[in-house]
Amino acid sequence: MTPACKWKGTGVAAVTATVLGLLAPSIQAADFSPAEHEGARQLMNELVERGIEREWLEGALEQAVFQQGVLDAMEGAAERRLRWDEYREIFLQPERIARGVDFIEAHEDAFLRAQAEYGVPPEIIAAIIGVETSYGRFTGRHRVIDSLPTLAFHHPVRGNFFRGELAAFLEIAHEQDVDPGSLKGSYAGAMGYPQFIPTSYRAYAVDFDGDGLRDLWTNPVDAIGSVGNYFAEHGWQADQPIYHDAQGPDDGPPSDIDFNRTQRPYVELDELAQAGIVSEVELDSGQRVIPLALETDESSWRFRLGLDNFYVITRYNHSHLYAMAVTELAEEIAALRELMPLTDEPAAQQGDAT
Repeated sequence: MTPACKWKGTGVAAVTATVLGLLAPSIQAADFSPAEHEGARQLMNELVERGIEREWLEGALEQAVFQQGVLDAMEGAAERRLRWDEYREIFLQPERIARGVDFIEAHEDAFLRAQAEYGVPPEIIAAIIGVETSYGRFTGRHRVIDSLPTLAFHHPVRGNFFRGELAAFLEIAHEQDVDPGSLKGSYAGAMGYPQFIPTSYRAYAVDFDGDGLRDLWTNPVDAIGSVGNYFAEHGWQADQPIYHDAQGPDDGPPSDIDFNRTQRPYVELDELAQAGIVSEVELDSGQRVIPLALETDESSWRFRLGLDNFYVITRYNHSHLYAMAVTELAEEIAALRELMPLTDEPAAQQGDAT
């Protein structure tokens, strides 16, 4: 779950898996020392021109180790293989909901300030961090210095994208005077509480506690502000809904409507109405929405109409399932907060509350 582009199309995935299988035997022993690896050497030279010391870059890249498991993991993302009900079950557990309440209570001042500055409700920011890392409990087990070079120089389709992420990662580590070999993240190089990929880290991370450092690895306050800033920069509309429920055909989504595309609202309501998809709240017939068809079991569907704020959530992860999981987790956190008794006992310990 990362703020990076989601893979599109099973055909590409199948071709990629085949290519990776053919490549694997020949690259198991590969490393990324600039003295031996041409791609690493070229990247190092570019970063030297940007002002990073050659010796530091050599030391960083010489630590990097090729990881076949990183390439394998790219083919197994849950967003590509699960139905909505299966995906939802991962994130809408009572413990994760209760921990979201506790996380907001523990950092209430930061959440309220983020809402005031960026217009993003505490529950949405908490839900992003909750889905990504269970509020900082699981921030990744892969050394970023291994994952990103592996993807940058050995991924057959998205190498250029990850090369840019590797460059940004090295710049961040250098600027913050951190040993790049000490930093861990996801298999795709996403980092810290909110799992920002390096280019997002550089573009949207903020020093929200004013200590002079943008620290998403260990500082939840910076993470809270940074998620709020990310959403604001991508067009979050304060005090506006994320989606509306809709009624649709019992036999599933009609074939003449293109559902679940993670782009700005693109289908008018009157077109949906002609196909049997009708909003449960009154809306302008010319309004554009993102038609969502969520598979709730092998033969049942739930229909929803995504709005502009739903699109903004998909900028964090280009999956309609991800965006809906964040939305429903936020709803559950908000509901539990309203029900919480006035007590110092953490929500995660109040089994009756969930």
